[in-house]
Amino acid sequence: MIRPRFLLGTLAALAAAGRPVSAAETHTMTPDELSLANRILAHENVVDGFGHVSVRDPHDAARYLLARSMAPALVTSADILTYSIATDEPFDPQGRVSYLERFIHGGIYRARPDVNSIVHSHTQSVIPFGVSQVPLRPIFHMAAFLGGGNVPIFEIREVAGDATNLLVSSQPLGDALARTLGAANVALMRGHGMVAVAGTLHEAVFRAYYTGRDAEIESEALRLGNPTFLSPGEAKAAAATQGGLVDRSWALWKTNVTPN
Repeated sequence: MIRPRFLLGTLAALAAAGRPVSAAETHTMTPDELSLANRILAHENVVDGFGHVSVRDPHDAARYLLARSMAPALVTSADILTYSIATDEPFDPQGRVSYLERFIHGGIYRARPDVNSIVHSHTQSVIPFGVSQVPLRPIFHMAAFLGGGNVPIFEIREVAGDATNLLVSSQPLGDALARTLGAANVALMRGHGMVAVAGTLHEAVFRAYYTGRDAEIESEALRLGNPTFLSPGEAKAAAATQGGLVDRSWALWKTNVTPN
């Protein structure tokens, strides 16, 4: 049951940010759905043994839900921990180990009241666009959420020097990543991976999946030469039609990881 405190907290924050969430969408912010999202992302090769996905706590907008440190394909609802957005520390971990990069999630939630779900992955197809001079841009309509410009790239050297392990393992680094993301839906992480954010869990999974597909298509188009990208107007118009597509994709992906 979704308690009124969540609706007053999260929905009010989202409305203030210009993106209210309907009561029907709050079902995507539960431990069962979050564990399912982990398995979907693994099945669709968005994550492998690494990577993670979170949602704001459906009972308290100042908290978020994230699995304990483990391979996403193995996550169940019993593995979900609750974290403080202010501190990125878990409540009642009972000896369970946290992801080292949980600070990605807290940093973005603190900076973006419109965001209710975050995916971090090491999707290999996006890596070349974070380490080269070729920007990642929307090249087909399913990736219209990338917007009409270049996807921003987080360069950890700019905030932590040239001898890091490339992991976002502290609040200052999480906050720096959030600044790079800005108002975008996706950011690349140089030599590391990406983050995708959204107002709902289903939409965050959708964006993480299709960011990887867009990178694959763009790489192939660049080999052919002179690709045509979506214009800002096309990206805006196509993104506005994707609400129903998110649920259609989720329904398909769910059948692939749910026993008959």
